[in-house]
Amino acid sequence: MHGRPILAIACLCSTAQAASPRAEIQVLLCEPQATLESKLDLRPRGAPYETWLFDDGTLTLLDRGLRLRLRAKADRGELTLKVAKHDCKTIPPDAIPKGEGKCEYDVYGASSYGAVSLTRTLDASVARDLVSRRVDVVTQLSEAQVRFLRDIARAWPLPPDLRPLGPIANRVYAAKGYDVDISTLPDGQRYAEISNKVRLEGASDQRDKLMRRLAKANVEVCTDQEGQAAAKMKRLLAK
Repeated sequence: MHGRPILAIACLCSTAQAASPRAEIQVLLCEPQATLESKLDLRPRGAPYETWLFDDGTLTLLDRGLRLRLRAKADRGELTLKVAKHDCKTIPPDAIPKGEGKCEYDVYGASSYGAVSLTRTLDASVARDLVSRRVDVVTQLSEAQVRFLRDIARAWPLPPDLRPLGPIANRVYAAKGYDVDISTLPDGQRYAEISNKVRLEGASDQRDKLMRRLAKANVEVCTDQEGQAAAKMKRLLAK
């Protein structure tokens, strides 16, 4: 994994958080996993899980700034709709029901983009049926997810031939105040990201602190992250 360093800061902006917004600092790492574990003293946090992404043969959803993601865990599935480039301030208050999602700002340098996430929890058996294509993913979307796609994203109906792309093997580690997410594609390509949630007004200082820690530990930070989401989807589609 190689490229230019990207520092992503996500401002969590639900109605309840408006008075005290939070931010998530994210840095993509290109350090090999074997040395990453020792350099950052990683400790497993939670059980491993699989991620599946849904799109058609031409990646129509990706091109529209949409993503349908299933996190398949031992006891449940989490089906999430993510919609990129939405101004959180302009979204109607009832568009994201309490407990079903959030709107956040991903900040890259001087640029920031709002992103909506809406999640529905599924039975583990339903998640397995989605992966095996016994069930159509569109039929499992929540009322809030459909309403957002139809009324706000203007992206309804979805393409008819959505298919599960994966599995991506995920494992989250704790690293002394930070989370490190390591994901592995079926072809063996591996990605690692370190993150931390902080108050928005302290995000720049916390980002600098994280970068100093990575430098001190001699951890390789990727020098390019642009287009990585598309690269992952294309690799999955070609599997």
